[in-house]
Amino acid sequence: MALQLTSDNNQTALDLDRSHVFHSWSAQGALKPLVLAGGLGTRVWDFEGTEYLDFSSQLVNVNIGHQHPAVIAAIKAQADQLTTIAPSTANLTRGEAAKRVTGLAPDGFHKVFFTNGGADANENAIRMARLHTGREKILSTYRSYHGNTGAAIVATGDWRRMPNEFARGHVHFFGPYLYRTEFWATTPEQEAERALRHLERVIQGEGPASIAAILLESVPGTAGILVPPPGYLAGVRALCDRYGILLILDEVMAGFGRTGRWFAFEGYDVVPDLITFAKGVNSGYVPAGGVIIPDAIAADFDETVFPGGLTYSGHPLAMASIVGALDAMQDEGIIDNAARIGREAIGPALAALADKHDVIGEVRGEGVFWAMELVADRDTREPLPAAAMGRLKSGLVSRGVLPFVQDNRIHVVPPCTVTTDEVAEAVVAYDAVLTELMEGTA
Repeated sequence: MALQLTSDNNQTALDLDRSHVFHSWSAQGALKPLVLAGGLGTRVWDFEGTEYLDFSSQLVNVNIGHQHPAVIAAIKAQADQLTTIAPSTANLTRGEAAKRVTGLAPDGFHKVFFTNGGADANENAIRMARLHTGREKILSTYRSYHGNTGAAIVATGDWRRMPNEFARGHVHFFGPYLYRTEFWATTPEQEAERALRHLERVIQGEGPASIAAILLESVPGTAGILVPPPGYLAGVRALCDRYGILLILDEVMAGFGRTGRWFAFEGYDVVPDLITFAKGVNSGYVPAGGVIIPDAIAADFDETVFPGGLTYSGHPLAMASIVGALDAMQDEGIIDNAARIGREAIGPALAALADKHDVIGEVRGEGVFWAMELVADRDTREPLPAAAMGRLKSGLVSRGVLPFVQDNRIHVVPPCTVTTDEVAEAVVAYDAVLTELMEGTA
Protein backbone atom coordinates (compact mmCIF):
# COMPACT_ATOMS: atom_id res chain seq x y z
CA MET A 1 0.00 0.00 0.00
CA ALA A 2 1.76 3.13 -1.26
CA LEU A 3 0.51 6.23 0.56
CA GLN A 4 0.71 9.73 -0.83
CA LEU A 5 2.72 12.47 0.85
CA THR A 6 -0.14 14.51 2.30
CA SER A 7 -0.79 16.14 5.66
CA ASP A 8 -3.93 14.01 5.98
CA ASN A 9 -1.84 10.84 6.02
CA ASN A 10 0.50 12.39 8.58
CA GLN A 11 -2.42 12.98 10.92
CA THR A 12 -3.97 9.58 10.17
CA ALA A 13 -0.71 7.83 11.01
CA LEU A 14 -0.48 9.71 14.30
CA ASP A 15 -4.13 9.08 15.18
CA LEU A 16 -3.83 5.35 14.49
CA ASP A 17 -0.63 5.16 16.51
CA ARG A 18 -2.13 6.88 19.53
CA SER A 19 -5.28 4.77 19.35
CA HIS A 20 -3.75 1.35 18.89
CA VAL A 21 0.06 1.18 19.36
CA PHE A 22 1.66 0.52 22.75
CA HIS A 23 5.20 1.93 22.77
CA SER A 24 8.30 0.52 24.45
CA TRP A 25 10.10 2.24 27.35
CA SER A 26 7.40 4.93 27.57
CA ALA A 27 4.59 6.32 29.64
CA GLN A 28 1.88 6.13 27.01
CA GLY A 29 -0.34 9.11 27.81
CA ALA A 30 1.76 12.07 26.67
CA LEU A 31 3.46 10.51 23.66
CA LYS A 32 3.49 12.31 20.32
CA PRO A 33 5.85 10.28 18.16
CA LEU A 34 7.39 11.67 15.01
CA VAL A 35 5.64 10.37 11.90
CA LEU A 36 7.97 8.94 9.26
CA ALA A 37 6.77 7.85 5.84
CA GLY A 38 9.86 7.18 3.76
CA GLY A 39 13.62 7.32 3.54
CA LEU A 40 16.64 7.06 1.30
CA GLY A 41 20.27 6.85 2.31
CA THR A 42 20.88 9.11 5.29
CA ARG A 43 17.50 10.92 5.05
CA VAL A 44 13.92 10.22 6.10
CA TRP A 45 10.72 12.22 5.66
CA ASP A 46 7.10 12.41 6.78
CA PHE A 47 3.90 12.48 4.72
CA GLU A 48 4.06 16.27 4.49
CA GLY A 49 7.48 16.06 2.86
CA THR A 50 9.37 17.36 5.88
CA GLU A 51 12.84 15.87 5.60
CA TYR A 52 15.30 14.87 8.31
CA LEU A 53 18.96 13.93 8.28
CA ASP A 54 19.02 10.68 10.24
CA PHE A 55 21.95 10.95 12.64
CA SER A 56 20.40 8.35 14.93
CA SER A 57 20.36 5.54 12.35
CA GLN A 58 16.98 4.96 14.04
CA LEU A 59 18.22 2.76 16.90
CA VAL A 60 21.84 2.79 15.73
CA ASN A 61 21.08 -0.01 13.32
CA VAL A 62 20.58 1.39 9.81
CA ASN A 63 24.27 1.02 9.00
CA ILE A 64 23.83 0.69 5.25
CA GLY A 65 21.35 3.58 5.08
CA HIS A 66 17.67 3.63 4.27
CA GLN A 67 16.26 1.76 1.27
CA HIS A 68 19.54 0.46 -0.09
CA PRO A 69 18.59 -1.00 -3.49
CA ALA A 70 20.74 -4.13 -3.17
CA VAL A 71 19.13 -5.14 0.12
CA ILE A 72 15.61 -4.42 -1.12
CA ALA A 73 16.28 -6.41 -4.29
CA ALA A 74 17.54 -9.37 -2.24
CA ILE A 75 14.41 -9.34 -0.06
CA LYS A 76 12.12 -9.09 -3.09
CA ALA A 77 13.85 -11.94 -4.90
CA GLN A 78 13.54 -14.15 -1.83
CA ALA A 79 9.88 -13.20 -1.37
CA ASP A 80 9.20 -14.29 -4.93
CA GLN A 81 10.90 -17.64 -4.33
CA LEU A 82 9.98 -18.60 -0.73
CA THR A 83 8.76 -16.28 1.99
CA THR A 84 9.10 -18.58 5.01
CA ILE A 85 10.24 -22.03 6.02
CA ALA A 86 10.79 -23.87 9.30
CA PRO A 87 14.22 -23.50 10.93
CA SER A 88 14.62 -27.29 10.96
CA THR A 89 14.98 -27.32 7.18
CA ALA A 90 18.05 -26.58 5.11
CA ASN A 91 17.66 -23.37 3.16
CA LEU A 92 20.18 -22.08 0.62
CA THR A 93 19.79 -18.41 1.57
CA ARG A 94 20.23 -19.23 5.26
CA GLY A 95 23.40 -21.13 4.46
CA GLU A 96 24.73 -18.26 2.36
CA ALA A 97 24.02 -15.78 5.16
CA ALA A 98 25.80 -17.99 7.71
CA LYS A 99 28.76 -18.42 5.36
CA ARG A 100 29.12 -14.66 4.99
CA VAL A 101 28.85 -13.96 8.71
CA THR A 102 31.35 -16.64 9.73
CA GLY A 103 33.65 -15.56 6.92
CA LEU A 104 34.06 -12.25 8.73
CA ALA A 105 34.64 -13.85 12.15
CA PRO A 106 38.00 -14.96 13.60
CA ASP A 107 39.47 -18.34 12.66
CA GLY A 108 37.70 -21.28 14.27
CA PHE A 109 34.17 -19.81 14.18
CA HIS A 110 32.17 -21.83 11.68
CA LYS A 111 28.57 -21.91 12.96
CA VAL A 112 25.79 -19.35 13.49
CA PHE A 113 22.66 -19.73 15.56
CA PHE A 114 20.26 -17.22 14.05
CA THR A 115 17.85 -15.28 16.24
CA ASN A 116 15.27 -12.54 15.75
CA GLY A 117 17.44 -9.78 17.22
CA GLY A 118 20.14 -8.83 19.68
CA ALA A 119 18.33 -9.61 22.91
CA ASP A 120 17.68 -13.24 22.06
CA ALA A 121 21.20 -13.50 20.63
CA ASN A 122 22.57 -12.59 24.05
CA GLU A 123 20.00 -14.86 25.68
CA ASN A 124 21.22 -17.85 23.71
CA ALA A 125 24.90 -17.00 24.14
CA ILE A 126 24.31 -17.02 27.89
CA ARG A 127 22.59 -20.40 27.56
CA MET A 128 25.48 -21.81 25.56
CA ALA A 129 28.05 -20.54 28.05
CA ARG A 130 26.23 -22.11 30.98
CA LEU A 131 25.84 -25.42 29.19
CA HIS A 132 29.45 -25.45 28.00
CA THR A 133 30.96 -24.65 31.40
CA GLY A 134 28.42 -26.25 33.72
CA ARG A 135 28.47 -22.99 35.68
CA GLU A 136 25.73 -20.50 36.46
CA LYS A 137 26.87 -16.92 36.93
CA ILE A 138 27.16 -14.26 34.24
CA LEU A 139 29.21 -11.13 34.94
CA SER A 140 28.43 -7.89 33.09
CA THR A 141 28.93 -4.19 33.65
CA TYR A 142 26.61 -1.65 35.21
CA ARG A 143 26.98 0.61 32.18
CA SER A 144 25.55 -1.73 29.57
CA TYR A 145 22.49 -2.71 27.60
CA HIS A 146 22.04 -6.26 26.32
CA GLY A 147 18.34 -6.44 25.44
CA ASN A 148 14.90 -6.90 26.97
CA THR A 149 14.42 -10.65 27.28
CA GLY A 150 14.67 -12.59 30.52
CA ALA A 151 18.41 -13.03 31.03
CA ALA A 152 19.51 -10.25 28.65
CA ILE A 153 17.71 -7.53 30.60
CA VAL A 154 19.14 -8.77 33.91
CA ALA A 155 22.60 -8.80 32.35
CA THR A 156 21.92 -5.17 31.43
CA GLY A 157 23.32 -2.74 33.95
CA ASP A 158 21.22 0.39 33.46
CA TRP A 159 17.88 1.32 35.08
CA ARG A 160 15.85 -0.90 32.75
CA ARG A 161 17.11 -3.96 34.61
CA MET A 162 15.53 -3.00 37.89
CA PRO A 163 11.82 -3.56 37.12
CA ASN A 164 12.71 -6.81 35.33
CA GLU A 165 15.00 -8.78 37.64
CA PHE A 166 13.46 -12.20 37.26
CA ALA A 167 16.47 -14.17 35.98
CA ARG A 168 19.06 -15.67 38.31
CA GLY A 169 22.82 -15.86 38.43
CA HIS A 170 23.78 -12.34 37.34
CA VAL A 171 26.52 -10.19 38.89
CA HIS A 172 27.53 -6.66 37.86
CA PHE A 173 30.81 -4.78 38.01
CA PHE A 174 32.14 -1.40 36.88
CA GLY A 175 33.86 -1.16 33.53
CA PRO A 176 36.29 1.58 32.49
CA TYR A 177 34.97 5.11 31.93
CA LEU A 178 37.80 7.55 32.52
CA TYR A 179 35.69 10.70 32.26
CA ARG A 180 33.65 9.52 35.27
CA THR A 181 36.14 7.08 36.70
CA GLU A 182 35.12 4.82 39.56
CA PHE A 183 38.80 4.15 40.24
CA TRP A 184 40.34 7.60 40.82
CA ALA A 185 42.33 7.13 37.63
CA THR A 186 43.94 10.00 35.74
CA THR A 187 45.15 8.26 32.55
CA PRO A 188 43.61 5.68 30.21
CA GLU A 189 46.31 3.17 31.17
CA GLN A 190 45.60 3.67 34.87
CA GLU A 191 41.86 3.34 34.28
CA ALA A 192 42.37 0.04 32.46
CA GLU A 193 44.71 -1.33 35.12
CA ARG A 194 42.42 -0.43 38.00
CA ALA A 195 39.25 -1.58 36.24
CA LEU A 196 40.89 -4.94 35.58
CA ARG A 197 41.95 -5.23 39.21
CA HIS A 198 38.38 -4.46 40.28
CA LEU A 199 37.05 -7.13 37.89
CA GLU A 200 39.51 -9.71 39.19
CA ARG A 201 38.44 -9.02 42.76
CA VAL A 202 34.79 -9.48 41.74
CA ILE A 203 35.71 -12.80 40.09
CA GLN A 204 37.54 -13.91 43.21
CA GLY A 205 34.74 -12.73 45.49
CA GLU A 206 32.06 -14.54 43.49
CA GLY A 207 34.16 -17.69 43.13
CA PRO A 208 35.69 -18.37 39.70
CA ALA A 209 34.28 -21.90 39.60
CA SER A 210 30.75 -20.45 39.72
CA ILE A 211 31.17 -18.08 36.75
CA ALA A 212 30.22 -19.22 33.25
CA ALA A 213 30.97 -16.07 31.30
CA ILE A 214 31.75 -12.39 31.26
CA LEU A 215 29.40 -10.58 28.87
CA LEU A 216 30.61 -7.23 27.52
CA GLU A 217 29.69 -4.86 24.74
CA SER A 218 32.94 -4.48 22.81
CA VAL A 219 32.23 -0.74 22.80
CA PRO A 220 29.30 0.04 25.12
CA GLY A 221 26.81 1.96 23.00
CA THR A 222 23.66 3.14 24.72
CA ALA A 223 25.71 3.62 27.91
CA GLY A 224 27.75 6.33 26.21
CA ILE A 225 30.04 5.08 23.38
CA LEU A 226 32.58 4.06 26.01
CA VAL A 227 35.62 3.27 23.88
CA PRO A 228 37.71 0.87 26.00
CA PRO A 229 41.12 2.15 27.09
CA PRO A 230 44.26 0.45 25.73
CA GLY A 231 44.74 -3.02 27.17
CA TYR A 232 41.35 -3.37 28.82
CA LEU A 233 39.65 -5.92 26.58
CA ALA A 234 42.87 -7.90 26.22
CA GLY A 235 43.13 -7.84 30.01
CA VAL A 236 39.59 -9.18 30.37
CA ARG A 237 40.51 -11.96 27.93
CA ALA A 238 43.52 -12.81 30.09
CA LEU A 239 41.38 -12.94 33.24
CA CYS A 240 38.90 -15.23 31.51
CA ASP A 241 41.72 -17.54 30.46
CA ARG A 242 43.22 -17.50 33.96
CA TYR A 243 39.97 -18.52 35.63
CA GLY A 244 38.41 -20.73 32.94
CA ILE A 245 35.61 -18.27 32.15
CA LEU A 246 34.12 -17.69 28.69
CA LEU A 247 34.17 -14.21 27.15
CA ILE A 248 31.03 -13.19 25.26
CA LEU A 249 31.38 -10.00 23.25
CA ASP A 250 28.15 -8.25 22.37
CA GLU A 251 28.58 -6.71 18.91
CA VAL A 252 24.88 -5.98 18.44
CA MET A 253 25.34 -2.20 18.19
CA ALA A 254 29.10 -1.93 17.62
CA GLY A 255 29.40 -4.53 14.86
CA PHE A 256 29.20 -4.49 11.07
CA GLY A 257 30.82 -1.17 10.31
CA ARG A 258 29.76 1.04 13.19
CA THR A 259 33.35 1.48 14.46
CA GLY A 260 34.85 1.40 10.96
CA ARG A 261 35.57 -2.33 11.28
CA TRP A 262 33.48 -5.41 10.65
CA PHE A 263 33.66 -6.20 14.36
CA ALA A 264 34.56 -3.61 16.97
CA PHE A 265 36.75 -6.07 18.90
CA GLU A 266 39.15 -6.30 15.94
CA GLY A 267 40.66 -3.02 17.13
CA TYR A 268 41.47 -4.25 20.63
CA ASP A 269 43.70 -7.33 20.31
CA VAL A 270 41.11 -9.77 21.60
CA VAL A 271 39.19 -12.80 20.35
CA PRO A 272 36.06 -13.76 22.32
CA ASP A 273 34.58 -17.20 22.91
CA LEU A 274 31.14 -16.26 21.62
CA ILE A 275 30.04 -13.30 19.47
CA THR A 276 26.52 -11.89 19.42
CA PHE A 277 25.22 -9.66 16.63
CA ALA A 278 22.09 -8.09 15.12
CA LYS A 279 21.31 -4.49 14.02
CA GLY A 280 24.03 -3.65 11.48
CA VAL A 281 24.24 -7.13 9.94
CA ASN A 282 21.30 -6.19 7.71
CA SER A 283 20.53 -2.68 8.96
CA GLY A 284 17.30 -3.88 10.51
CA TYR A 285 15.49 -4.25 7.18
CA VAL A 286 14.06 -7.53 8.50
CA PRO A 287 14.51 -8.55 12.18
CA ALA A 288 17.61 -10.74 12.55
CA GLY A 289 20.45 -11.49 14.93
CA GLY A 290 22.57 -14.37 15.99
CA VAL A 291 25.39 -16.02 17.91
CA ILE A 292 28.63 -16.84 16.12
CA ILE A 293 29.90 -20.06 17.70
CA PRO A 294 33.43 -21.47 17.75
CA ASP A 295 34.00 -25.08 16.86
CA ALA A 296 34.78 -26.18 20.43
CA ILE A 297 31.42 -24.97 21.76
CA ALA A 298 29.45 -26.09 18.71
CA ALA A 299 30.89 -29.58 19.22
CA ASP A 300 29.17 -29.80 22.62
CA PHE A 301 25.93 -30.29 20.77
CA ASP A 302 27.02 -32.84 18.20
CA GLU A 303 25.53 -35.62 20.33
CA THR A 304 23.61 -33.55 22.90
CA VAL A 305 20.43 -31.66 22.05
CA PHE A 306 20.76 -27.88 22.20
CA PRO A 307 17.76 -26.80 24.32
CA GLY A 308 16.86 -23.66 22.42
CA GLY A 309 15.04 -22.60 19.30
CA LEU A 310 12.95 -19.91 17.63
CA THR A 311 10.17 -20.25 15.08
CA TYR A 312 11.76 -17.57 12.91
CA SER A 313 15.41 -18.56 13.37
CA GLY A 314 17.04 -18.04 9.99
CA HIS A 315 13.88 -16.67 8.36
CA PRO A 316 14.46 -16.57 4.60
CA LEU A 317 13.58 -12.90 4.16
CA ALA A 318 15.92 -11.94 6.99
CA MET A 319 18.66 -14.15 5.58
CA ALA A 320 18.29 -12.60 2.13
CA SER A 321 18.62 -9.15 3.67
CA ILE A 322 21.86 -10.23 5.39
CA VAL A 323 23.30 -11.55 2.12
CA GLY A 324 22.28 -8.39 0.27
CA ALA A 325 23.60 -6.07 2.97
CA LEU A 326 26.96 -7.77 3.54
CA ASP A 327 27.65 -8.13 -0.17
CA ALA A 328 26.85 -4.46 -0.76
CA MET A 329 28.99 -3.37 2.18
CA GLN A 330 31.90 -5.37 0.77
CA ASP A 331 31.46 -4.23 -2.83
CA GLU A 332 30.91 -0.55 -2.06
CA GLY A 333 33.65 -0.07 0.55
CA ILE A 334 31.12 0.97 3.18
CA ILE A 335 33.25 -0.17 6.14
CA ASP A 336 36.17 1.88 4.88
CA ASN A 337 33.88 4.86 4.42
CA ALA A 338 32.77 4.65 8.06
CA ALA A 339 36.38 4.58 9.23
CA ARG A 340 37.37 7.50 7.02
CA ILE A 341 34.36 9.61 7.99
CA GLY A 342 35.12 9.13 11.67
CA ARG A 343 38.77 9.95 11.22
CA GLU A 344 38.47 12.87 8.80
CA ALA A 345 35.02 14.38 9.39
CA ILE A 346 33.12 13.49 12.56
CA GLY A 347 36.07 13.35 14.97
CA PRO A 348 37.62 16.69 13.95
CA ALA A 349 34.24 18.43 13.73
CA LEU A 350 33.15 17.33 17.19
CA ALA A 351 36.53 18.30 18.63
CA ALA A 352 36.05 21.77 17.16
CA LEU A 353 32.59 21.99 18.72
CA ALA A 354 34.07 21.01 22.09
CA ASP A 355 36.64 23.80 21.77
CA LYS A 356 33.82 26.26 21.10
CA HIS A 357 31.16 25.12 23.58
CA ASP A 358 31.95 24.68 27.28
CA VAL A 359 28.80 22.60 27.65
CA ILE A 360 30.61 19.74 25.89
CA GLY A 361 32.53 17.93 28.61
CA GLU A 362 33.98 15.18 26.44
CA VAL A 363 33.87 13.88 22.87
CA ARG A 364 34.69 10.21 22.25
CA GLY A 365 34.19 7.60 19.57
CA GLU A 366 35.43 6.04 16.34
CA GLY A 367 34.00 5.30 12.93
CA VAL A 368 30.38 6.48 12.90
CA PHE A 369 29.99 5.79 16.63
CA TRP A 370 30.49 9.00 18.66
CA ALA A 371 29.12 10.78 21.70
CA MET A 372 29.20 14.33 22.97
CA GLU A 373 28.83 14.27 26.76
CA LEU A 374 27.17 17.48 27.89
CA VAL A 375 27.73 19.05 31.30
CA ALA A 376 26.36 21.96 33.28
CA ASP A 377 29.88 22.67 34.59
CA ARG A 378 33.13 21.47 33.05
CA ASP A 379 34.99 21.55 36.35
CA THR A 380 32.49 19.48 38.35
CA ARG A 381 31.33 17.48 35.30
CA GLU A 382 27.75 17.75 36.55
CA PRO A 383 25.55 16.27 33.81
CA LEU A 384 23.41 18.66 31.81
CA PRO A 385 19.84 18.43 33.18
CA ALA A 386 17.12 16.51 31.36
CA ALA A 387 15.13 19.66 30.58
CA ALA A 388 18.08 21.16 28.72
CA MET A 389 18.65 17.91 26.85
CA GLY A 390 15.00 17.96 25.83
CA ARG A 391 15.40 21.46 24.40
CA LEU A 392 18.47 20.38 22.48
CA LYS A 393 16.63 17.41 21.02
CA SER A 394 13.66 19.55 19.97
CA GLY A 395 15.99 22.13 18.47
CA LEU A 396 17.76 19.53 16.36
CA VAL A 397 14.52 18.04 15.07
CA SER A 398 13.26 21.52 14.17
CA ARG A 399 16.47 21.98 12.14
CA GLY A 400 15.92 18.76 10.26
CA VAL A 401 18.31 16.47 12.15
CA LEU A 402 17.12 13.30 13.88
CA PRO A 403 19.37 12.95 16.94
CA PHE A 404 20.07 10.04 19.27
CA VAL A 405 19.82 11.61 22.72
CA GLN A 406 20.55 9.48 25.78
CA ASP A 407 20.83 10.85 29.33
CA ASN A 408 23.19 13.87 29.08
CA ARG A 409 24.67 12.86 25.73
CA ILE A 410 24.10 13.40 22.05
CA HIS A 411 25.24 10.29 20.21
CA VAL A 412 26.45 11.04 16.70
CA VAL A 413 25.64 7.80 14.91
CA PRO A 414 24.73 8.25 11.23
CA PRO A 415 24.68 5.39 8.73
CA CYS A 416 28.06 4.08 7.58
CA THR A 417 27.22 5.50 4.14
CA VAL A 418 27.15 9.10 5.40
CA THR A 419 29.05 11.69 3.38
CA THR A 420 31.41 14.45 4.51
CA ASP A 421 28.85 17.04 3.37
CA GLU A 422 26.11 15.42 5.44
CA VAL A 423 28.35 15.45 8.50
CA ALA A 424 28.98 19.15 7.94
CA GLU A 425 25.23 19.75 7.64
CA ALA A 426 24.56 18.00 10.94
CA VAL A 427 27.40 19.82 12.67
CA VAL A 428 25.87 23.17 11.69
CA ALA A 429 22.68 22.09 13.49
CA TYR A 430 24.60 20.85 16.55
CA ASP A 431 26.49 24.14 16.68
CA ALA A 432 23.30 26.19 16.42
CA VAL A 433 21.41 24.43 19.22
CA LEU A 434 24.44 24.43 21.51
CA THR A 435 24.91 28.15 20.86
CA GLU A 436 21.26 28.81 21.68
CA LEU A 437 21.57 26.77 24.85
CA MET A 438 24.62 28.68 26.02
CA GLU A 439 22.93 32.00 25.22
CA GLY A 440 19.80 30.96 27.07
CA THR A 441 17.57 31.09 24.01
CA ALA A 442 17.02 27.37 23.49
